[in-house]
Amino acid sequence: MTRSHAITLNALGLYGIALVLAAAFAAQLWLNELPCPLCLLQRIQFALLAVGPILNLRYGPRPSHYALSLLTAAAGAAFAMRQVLLHIMPCDPGYGSALLGYHYYTCAFIGFAVAIVLIAAMLLFDGQFKEGGALQPLQVGAFAHSAVGLVIGLIALNVLSTLLECGFAACPDNPVEYELLKRTK
Repeated sequence: MTRSHAITLNALGLYGIALVLAAAFAAQLWLNELPCPLCLLQRIQFALLAVGPILNLRYGPRPSHYALSLLTAAAGAAFAMRQVLLHIMPCDPGYGSALLGYHYYTCAFIGFAVAIVLIAAMLLFDGQFKEGGALQPLQVGAFAHSAVGLVIGLIALNVLSTLLECGFAACPDNPVEYELLKRTK
């Protein structure tokens, strides 16, 4: 695999992360399903998962950038599995609505597991690392730039919505309204 192929695949990975963040944000806005603290941790992990590809787009592919994403995906899978195990009992309705028969946290676990496999597969191709040396900014195209911008924009919107949901205190276990938008009586 050449360096340019790796750059394209990293940009595609960022679009995948953007899709996950946008789907979670859409469920929050249109279905009025505020994320619980574990859901927020999973969103944070998806946001952090984007750091490795962004570094690869900026400075070129490096094993350390992939390792950062692998560790993030493993932590995200652990958070998602924790929530799956909380709702594993028969007759437990789970938290939130289901997407294609799976709750968001189950989809998140599957997404993190897929990310682990794909990142590990990317590490198998040594050709992408050969043009290296010192970390110097790469010149990438509009496809990669728009992927980075989209992910950063979605992360900013998620941070803002979390601030509105939780305020400046700990987030409620089962949120039903935005803390900062409450009307005082």
